[in-house]
Amino acid sequence: MAIAIAIATTATARAEAQPQVRADPERAPTLTIDRYSEDWSYLADPSRRTGHWTEPFKYIRLNQDGSAYLATGMEARSRYEGYTNVNWGSAPNDSYIWHRFMPYADLHDDNVRFFVQPILSAITGTSRPVRPADTTGADMLQAFGEVDLNVGEGTSFRMSAGRKLISLGAGRFIDTRYGPNIPQAFDGLDAAVTTPERKVTAMYFRPVDNQPGDFDDRTSDQKAVWGIYATQWLRENHALGFDLYYLGLRDRKAVFDQGIDREMAHTFGARLFGDTGAWFWNFEGALQRGTFGMKNVAAWGIGGEFGHRFQDLPLQPEIQIMADVISGDSDPDDGELGTFNPLFPRGKYFGALSPVGPRNLIDVKPTLTVHPRSDVAVSLSAAAYWRQSTTDGIYAVPGNLVRSGKGSDARFIGNQVELTVAWQATSELNLTASISAFDPGRFIAETGPANTITLVAVMATFRF
Repeated sequence: MAIAIAIATTATARAEAQPQVRADPERAPTLTIDRYSEDWSYLADPSRRTGHWTEPFKYIRLNQDGSAYLATGMEARSRYEGYTNVNWGSAPNDSYIWHRFMPYADLHDDNVRFFVQPILSAITGTSRPVRPADTTGADMLQAFGEVDLNVGEGTSFRMSAGRKLISLGAGRFIDTRYGPNIPQAFDGLDAAVTTPERKVTAMYFRPVDNQPGDFDDRTSDQKAVWGIYATQWLRENHALGFDLYYLGLRDRKAVFDQGIDREMAHTFGARLFGDTGAWFWNFEGALQRGTFGMKNVAAWGIGGEFGHRFQDLPLQPEIQIMADVISGDSDPDDGELGTFNPLFPRGKYFGALSPVGPRNLIDVKPTLTVHPRSDVAVSLSAAAYWRQSTTDGIYAVPGNLVRSGKGSDARFIGNQVELTVAWQATSELNLTASISAFDPGRFIAETGPANTITLVAVMATFRF
């Protein structure tokens, strides 16, 4: 269970997309990944408009008093990825271009809203079978209704039902899978009570299973997730606080080095986060209990990230370091499963190149980011990975077994380095390029092909 940055939307954007270009509030309001959490109602006041060309699309008045309005927007993204030595040479080289177009419409009428966001997607340049994260053709990514009521002084109650993107806390257990081509949507309902100091959310969702054809995505009958997530803010700007949560998971076909069976996992966790502008930190720990077939689950994860922004120095450098210890199974022959299940984590978990995911893992990852201009960020990161348990295998981000641990007692998996450049060319257009390499360690060498994985990626994203 790796740990990301303090603010959930910032954490998701950093790990899933590109290094962060410093925000300029006069250029454009902050955009989000889920889009439905954006509030454009302030544009009802003509004096608050700046004349930016997108404003007529963000607030369309539908009645005289402005209580009913429509907000619209879109994202168009193309991303090229070229791999050599996929899975350290156990799979053919691969290159392709992902395309997606995601318009949305957000209808508000007093305390009721309806949000819809279709997706049109494709993958070109590859002959391999497509995966759920590659393309879903034309389908409905989000579609839900919501009621938001004022139930007391400064207290609101919100309930929604339908299909939506979800990200909780730092996005380590339930997140949007924004980096790959097809985000991970969920069908279900959630309800939240929010005050100026805290927010408590209860939810029940089942993930959406993506299919490559048009309008053929369906609610999963294999997996379901539910829980309660509470956040206590310690400052008015919500930059400092802590989370407490319980998340339950049912997976009828969970995959581990021990085999495939039904898993019922109960995760109890806490997160402490903060961002002062100069210093930022995020520390998180979780315990997991439940059953896997006839065995008991006893897993855990702990980690953290902290960093500092040198805002008064040339290039405004930012240094951060992430470290995690995520449990693996210590004995495949006993009656207990010790491998931690991260549920639905981010797609680009450790960066653009993420051949391993947050199960049975120890990792250390320092990152240096500099800003040659206010609209350019250059980030260099290095990472080292070990197995937490030498009797368990290593897993990909979606949870599939990459290499079994039965053929080696080595702990070291390998080193990774990644260089990323992001340019916010306009308020709407972001251009990003990255180059990555993963040099295998002893465990990879003793369990199969052990060539260095390389990745070159180029991405253009237009969003408003």
